[in-house]
Amino acid sequence: MLPTGAFLSKMPLNLRQPFTFSGYTQLRNSTLQKINYLKKLKINYLLIGVVTLLLAAALWPSLPWMGKPENRVAGIIARGELRVSTINSPLTYAAINNKDYGLDYELAKRFADYLGVKLKVTVRQNISQLFDDLDAGKTDMLAAGLVYNTERVKNYQAGPTYYSVSQQLVYRVGGNRPRTLAGINAEQLAIAPGHVALNDLQALKESKYPDLNWRVDEKRGTTALMQAVIDGTLEYTVADSVAVSLFQRVHPELAVALDISDEQPVTWFSEKSEDNSLSAAMLDFFNSMKEDGTLARLEEKYLGHGNDFDYVDTRTFLRAVQNTLPDLKPLFEKYARQIDWRLLAAIAWQESHWDPQATSPTGVRGMMMLTRNTAQSLGLTDRTDAEQSLDGGMRYLQDMMAKVPEAIPKEERIWFALAAYNMGYAHMLDAMALTKKQKGNPNSWSDVKQRLPLLSQKPYYSRLKYGYARGHEAYAYVENIRKYHISLVGYLSEQERKAAQEMAIAEAYPAVAPEELDSEHKEYAMPFFKFRGEKLVDNVKLKLPTMGR
Repeated sequence: MLPTGAFLSKMPLNLRQPFTFSGYTQLRNSTLQKINYLKKLKINYLLIGVVTLLLAAALWPSLPWMGKPENRVAGIIARGELRVSTINSPLTYAAINNKDYGLDYELAKRFADYLGVKLKVTVRQNISQLFDDLDAGKTDMLAAGLVYNTERVKNYQAGPTYYSVSQQLVYRVGGNRPRTLAGINAEQLAIAPGHVALNDLQALKESKYPDLNWRVDEKRGTTALMQAVIDGTLEYTVADSVAVSLFQRVHPELAVALDISDEQPVTWFSEKSEDNSLSAAMLDFFNSMKEDGTLARLEEKYLGHGNDFDYVDTRTFLRAVQNTLPDLKPLFEKYARQIDWRLLAAIAWQESHWDPQATSPTGVRGMMMLTRNTAQSLGLTDRTDAEQSLDGGMRYLQDMMAKVPEAIPKEERIWFALAAYNMGYAHMLDAMALTKKQKGNPNSWSDVKQRLPLLSQKPYYSRLKYGYARGHEAYAYVENIRKYHISLVGYLSEQERKAAQEMAIAEAYPAVAPEELDSEHKEYAMPFFKFRGEKLVDNVKLKLPTMGR
């Protein structure tokens, strides 16, 4: 038997272990797991927050609920759409044969292309509504032939100037023509709401004519007011010089009494802001348009119709449109081919006044006034036959158009061809060569037409390859055709408008028995129908409702 000490010495040495139980272990492990989870969650939230901040910074300009973007151009690009408010007029925006036209429209379309976005056009009835759109943030800019003045630039940002107009007091031919503004009252003179002339009239009233008064017609634009002058229901109104000139092509009875302003620049308007990105984009856009000649071509297209209005000539033409054109229209439509039939009608009027038997001392005859040699070369047997003349004349014109250099823009090729049709293609080449010698653009009609009269002056034609030509006649020939074309298009558009209005009113008229139309019904019927008719007509998108500036 071992001694106690020996027994103890033989026992293994066991270090003291803490007392534990299984529940504590599980609790400890669970706590550690929660701590680790929270740490990971914290890191994830931190990453999410960082990513969110970065995305917010990147998307800030395009978030609609964050208000207007700091950079307006960036906002337009992010939206993918340039919003433009305008008014209907031949110069600003009009729809003809389901195609959009107008100087401001074409410029705005090109500006949208410059920004790489689509164009959205909103048409308003008057100028006041245009600026309401800007105030409400419903549009990015106004492109409606609006005049720059000090009152407008106090609250709105003006863009570059692209042409100029003066404000004119107009009256009806045969009516009382005022020599000054003295004594004109509010019953005689009405102005469209928001028109720039209101500022001009107020300045004249304060400086020269204290008894001058006028009223603002809240329901009608400038075109409607000019029509009221023609109808004799209003004595005077005010419109800009370009609007008056275009209106006279359809309504020659409208006459200018006097100018109430000097030349005023026309520009676009946008919201006034410390952010100048949109203004800078406009400036760069217009500079590029000037440099490549596009702006000059558009101005020639819409403003190059001349200012030499002839009341008698225009009235004679429009009477023929009413009385003679309906019988000839099928022929013009049949033989127009590459060009608008209305342009062919204008050409034929310039040539012969639509007289198949027309002749001249030089030997040209027929509707298109063809020479004997030209008629024979085209295979015509009778120059006085309207169909043969139109067919031959159009084929000859097509030949001229085919010869026009490809460098000339498509929309201007017809004017070069018409000048060649009148004086010969060789002389047309001389005019282009002279334009180039004088540092002009030989491919621009606005530059070349200015040189046409020089072809009959010896200091110039003596140095040209093909010599003397009646270039002044060719100039007048083309310009007259353009004026007749404007008159015809405007007249036919107005007839369509009137027909649509009559149809709308007819459709709105209720089927009521005659005995039901007592005096009480009559009192309320006409105002209702008038309102309903105007509403329906507006829905049809009429061609020429307003032209105020």
